[in-house]
Order: sequence, then C-alpha cells, then structure tokens
Amino acid sequence: MDFYKLIENKKDELIKNLQGAIRIKSLYEEDSSGYPFGKNVKDCLDYMLNLSESLGFKTHNMDNYVGWCEYGEGDEMVAVLGHLDVVPEGDGWSVPPYEAVVKDGRIYGRGTMDDKGPTMAALYGLLAIKESKLPINKRIRLIFGCNEETGSLDMKYYAKNGGEMPVMGFTPDGEYPVINGEKGLITETYNLKYKKEGALTVKEIKGGTAHNIVPGFAYAELICPEDIAADILSTDEENITVSKTADGVRIEAKGLSAHGGTPNEGLNAVGILTKFLNKLTFEGEIKKAIKLIAEKIGTEYDGKSMGIYMEDEVSGYLTMNLGVLEGDCENLTAKLNYRYPVTKKFDMCQPIVKKAFEEAGFTLTVANYKDKIYMEPDSELVKKLMSVYTAYTGDSAKPKSIGGGTYAKMMQNVLAFGPIFPGDEVREHKPDEFMEISRLLDNAAIFANAMYELAKD
Repeated sequence: MDFYKLIENKKDELIKNLQGAIRIKSLYEEDSSGYPFGKNVKDCLDYMLNLSESLGFKTHNMDNYVGWCEYGEGDEMVAVLGHLDVVPEGDGWSVPPYEAVVKDGRIYGRGTMDDKGPTMAALYGLLAIKESKLPINKRIRLIFGCNEETGSLDMKYYAKNGGEMPVMGFTPDGEYPVINGEKGLITETYNLKYKKEGALTVKEIKGGTAHNIVPGFAYAELICPEDIAADILSTDEENITVSKTADGVRIEAKGLSAHGGTPNEGLNAVGILTKFLNKLTFEGEIKKAIKLIAEKIGTEYDGKSMGIYMEDEVSGYLTMNLGVLEGDCENLTAKLNYRYPVTKKFDMCQPIVKKAFEEAGFTLTVANYKDKIYMEPDSELVKKLMSVYTAYTGDSAKPKSIGGGTYAKMMQNVLAFGPIFPGDEVREHKPDEFMEISRLLDNAAIFANAMYELAKD
C-alpha cells in the first residue's frame, strides 16, 4: 500500500491543521484555570481530540493530563506517543513563533519539529491506514501528551491511573533510523538565599528560559559606587556589553541558543556572564555562588571542570547545560540539565554536582530523574522500525543513541523513531524552528508504515 499517496492527497488539510495547533501557545503554566498544565495546553489537547474525532477516530481525555485517539480492534494495542506542549520561544526569531508562517516550502513555529509537526504527521498516517482498509490485528493508539518538556507528569498520571500499556510502540520525537539508547536525564533546581555584603550588589540577574535550552542571552544589573562602575565600564570583553545605569551598571552577555541535549551546538550566555562577574569584587555568599557557576560550569558542556566527565562508545560523552540563572539581592536560582551515557550510572555524577552546589550554599529544591534506556539492535522492535525506515529511504544506517530524553523512558518497549533524518539540522528548542513540508509528508508516510507493521501481526 502506498500510504504516501493517501497522505499527499490531504496535504493542504494537513498543513492547515498543523498551523492551527502551532498557533496555540501551549507552554506549561501554573495559572488559575484549574487544568494540570494550564489553559493553553488544555486548549491544544482539545484541538487535537476534536480534530481526531472529526476524522472518525474514537477519542478519550484522561482528566486533561493526556488524551488519545484510537483505531482498530484487538486485545493488544500499539502506541505512538506524541506531545503537544512546547518549550518557551526564547530570543532570536526572524518570524513570529506562533503564527505558523509557511514560506519557501517550510512551516515555521515553535513545535513544528518538537513535537506538534510529528504528532500531526502521525495522526494523518493513522488516517491513511484507516482509509486504506488494510486489516490489522492490534489497536493503534495515538497518545497526545501534555507535559513532556517539563517532567512527563502526564505519562506518570497515565500509568498511575490505569492507562493501558502498549505491547510496543514509538515516539516521533527523536531521530532516524531509530533511537535504541537514551542517556540518563537529570534535571535539578538549586536555590540560594543570601545576605548582601560589600560594595557590589546584584540588583537583578537573569538568563535562560528553560533547563533544556542553552541560554542565548543573559544580563545582570549591579548596584555599585561610581569608582567600581567606572572600572567595570572600562573593560572590553568578547560577547559582553556594559552600560551605565542610575545606580550602577548593566552587563549583557550574548551567546547562541541550542537544545539542552546538544549543548555543544550552542554557546551558553549564562556561562559568559558568570565568568565575567567572577572577575569582579563581590563578597560573601554571592561571591562563592558566582565562583562555583563560573569555574565549575561556565561555558563548558561536558562536565569536565565539575569532575563528572564520562563517555562510552554507545552514546558518547556526558553533556551538561545550565539552562536558567535568575535572582536578585537576596535569592539566586540555577536550573541544570545533564545527561549521562547509557552504560554509566546516576551515582557517578549527581552526588558530585549536588555536593558542589551545597558547598557553595545552595539547596536542591526540585529534582527530576529519568534513567537511561538501551535496547539491543537485534530486538524485535528495533528490527521492525529499522526495516520500515530502510524500505522507505533506501538508507542502511544503524540504530543510534542520543542525549535527548523522550517518552521512550516512560513506557517499556517504546523507542524514539523520527522525525529528524540523518544529516538534517537539529532545530528543536532553537529560534526559527521549522519543518520542511516535504519532510512532514515523508514522516507521515513512514509513521503510517511503522504503525501498520507493528499492528498487522
């Protein structure tokens, strides 16, 4: 069956409906709506469920934590896990991040690659299976997650409240040919409460928008006497801009944003800023905190100065990202995201980081840990997904491990599969996120073939 032709016939409809999803700014919010992840995320879930119902699928909303549509009959179920929540847009866009602009064969907007585009492609892949009328022996469930970017509480809720587990499945939130290994994922928030000391005071410091985005911009406003301000203003350092304020100086650092799972592709503006601040005459607890961040992390992305560097042949080296630093004259908050290789262990890195922050006066206040996963290349699921990819593309690439964390960590016998093709730019969490319309159609066809292969036997 040529699923691609069935999907191509609905190309305009597919694009229009993806635009509708992108235009809902589905960021996690603690608002007054009463919905677990905020009203905008709930609105996006409603949008996808209503669309799925209009296409003829059974749907279910599990308490606004997660929803799904389903096709077929059978005692067993295979699943596709997509997510509708997005990370903040950040800085550096040349197009509006939530208008779903289509130009030059691309659709732009936050979520086009991660993960609304692939999820919509999966929905139209499922529609192609339905319209083909090919027989299948398992139900196919397309799950619409709502909290992948900030903790996966949606899938924890699904499991805790009796959500059916698939016999196998995939999440279209990684890379091709198939991701059979994911590094362990550690997300932590450290807080420091301190007293002002000395002539130099942090009025405000801020950089970054999320733990899993490399900050592209950061700034600090300092209160200080005229002589200290004059010394700071006289400095000339790359990627740093200093300007005079009424009561001191403002220091701005320019970096390059990237996905927190590939921090080597960016330049951490918080690291640039703290390395500059570390040269100034701070005193007391804030001096220790700045010294820790500047010297143990800075612009590094591999944990070497922190003493946690490690690597393996399967998944490469540990990556570390200081995603957020914010505070004032009494408080400082740092949000970290680090990922350890699939053959290594949690206790080889986390206790070291925790100790370093505690020795600098910080307290660990929020922690989210997801263990590494690894599935052998000769396992049934890997072989089936590989065969689908190879048959469609002619590419005989091998399974790979990544630093990104996906829903594959939340359910057994699920792997990340697509949407990024070998050689394509990784665009998630970056400014001007986009997906080529040709890739949108290719993904829909590949997902259709994969769902069919998993469900037919």
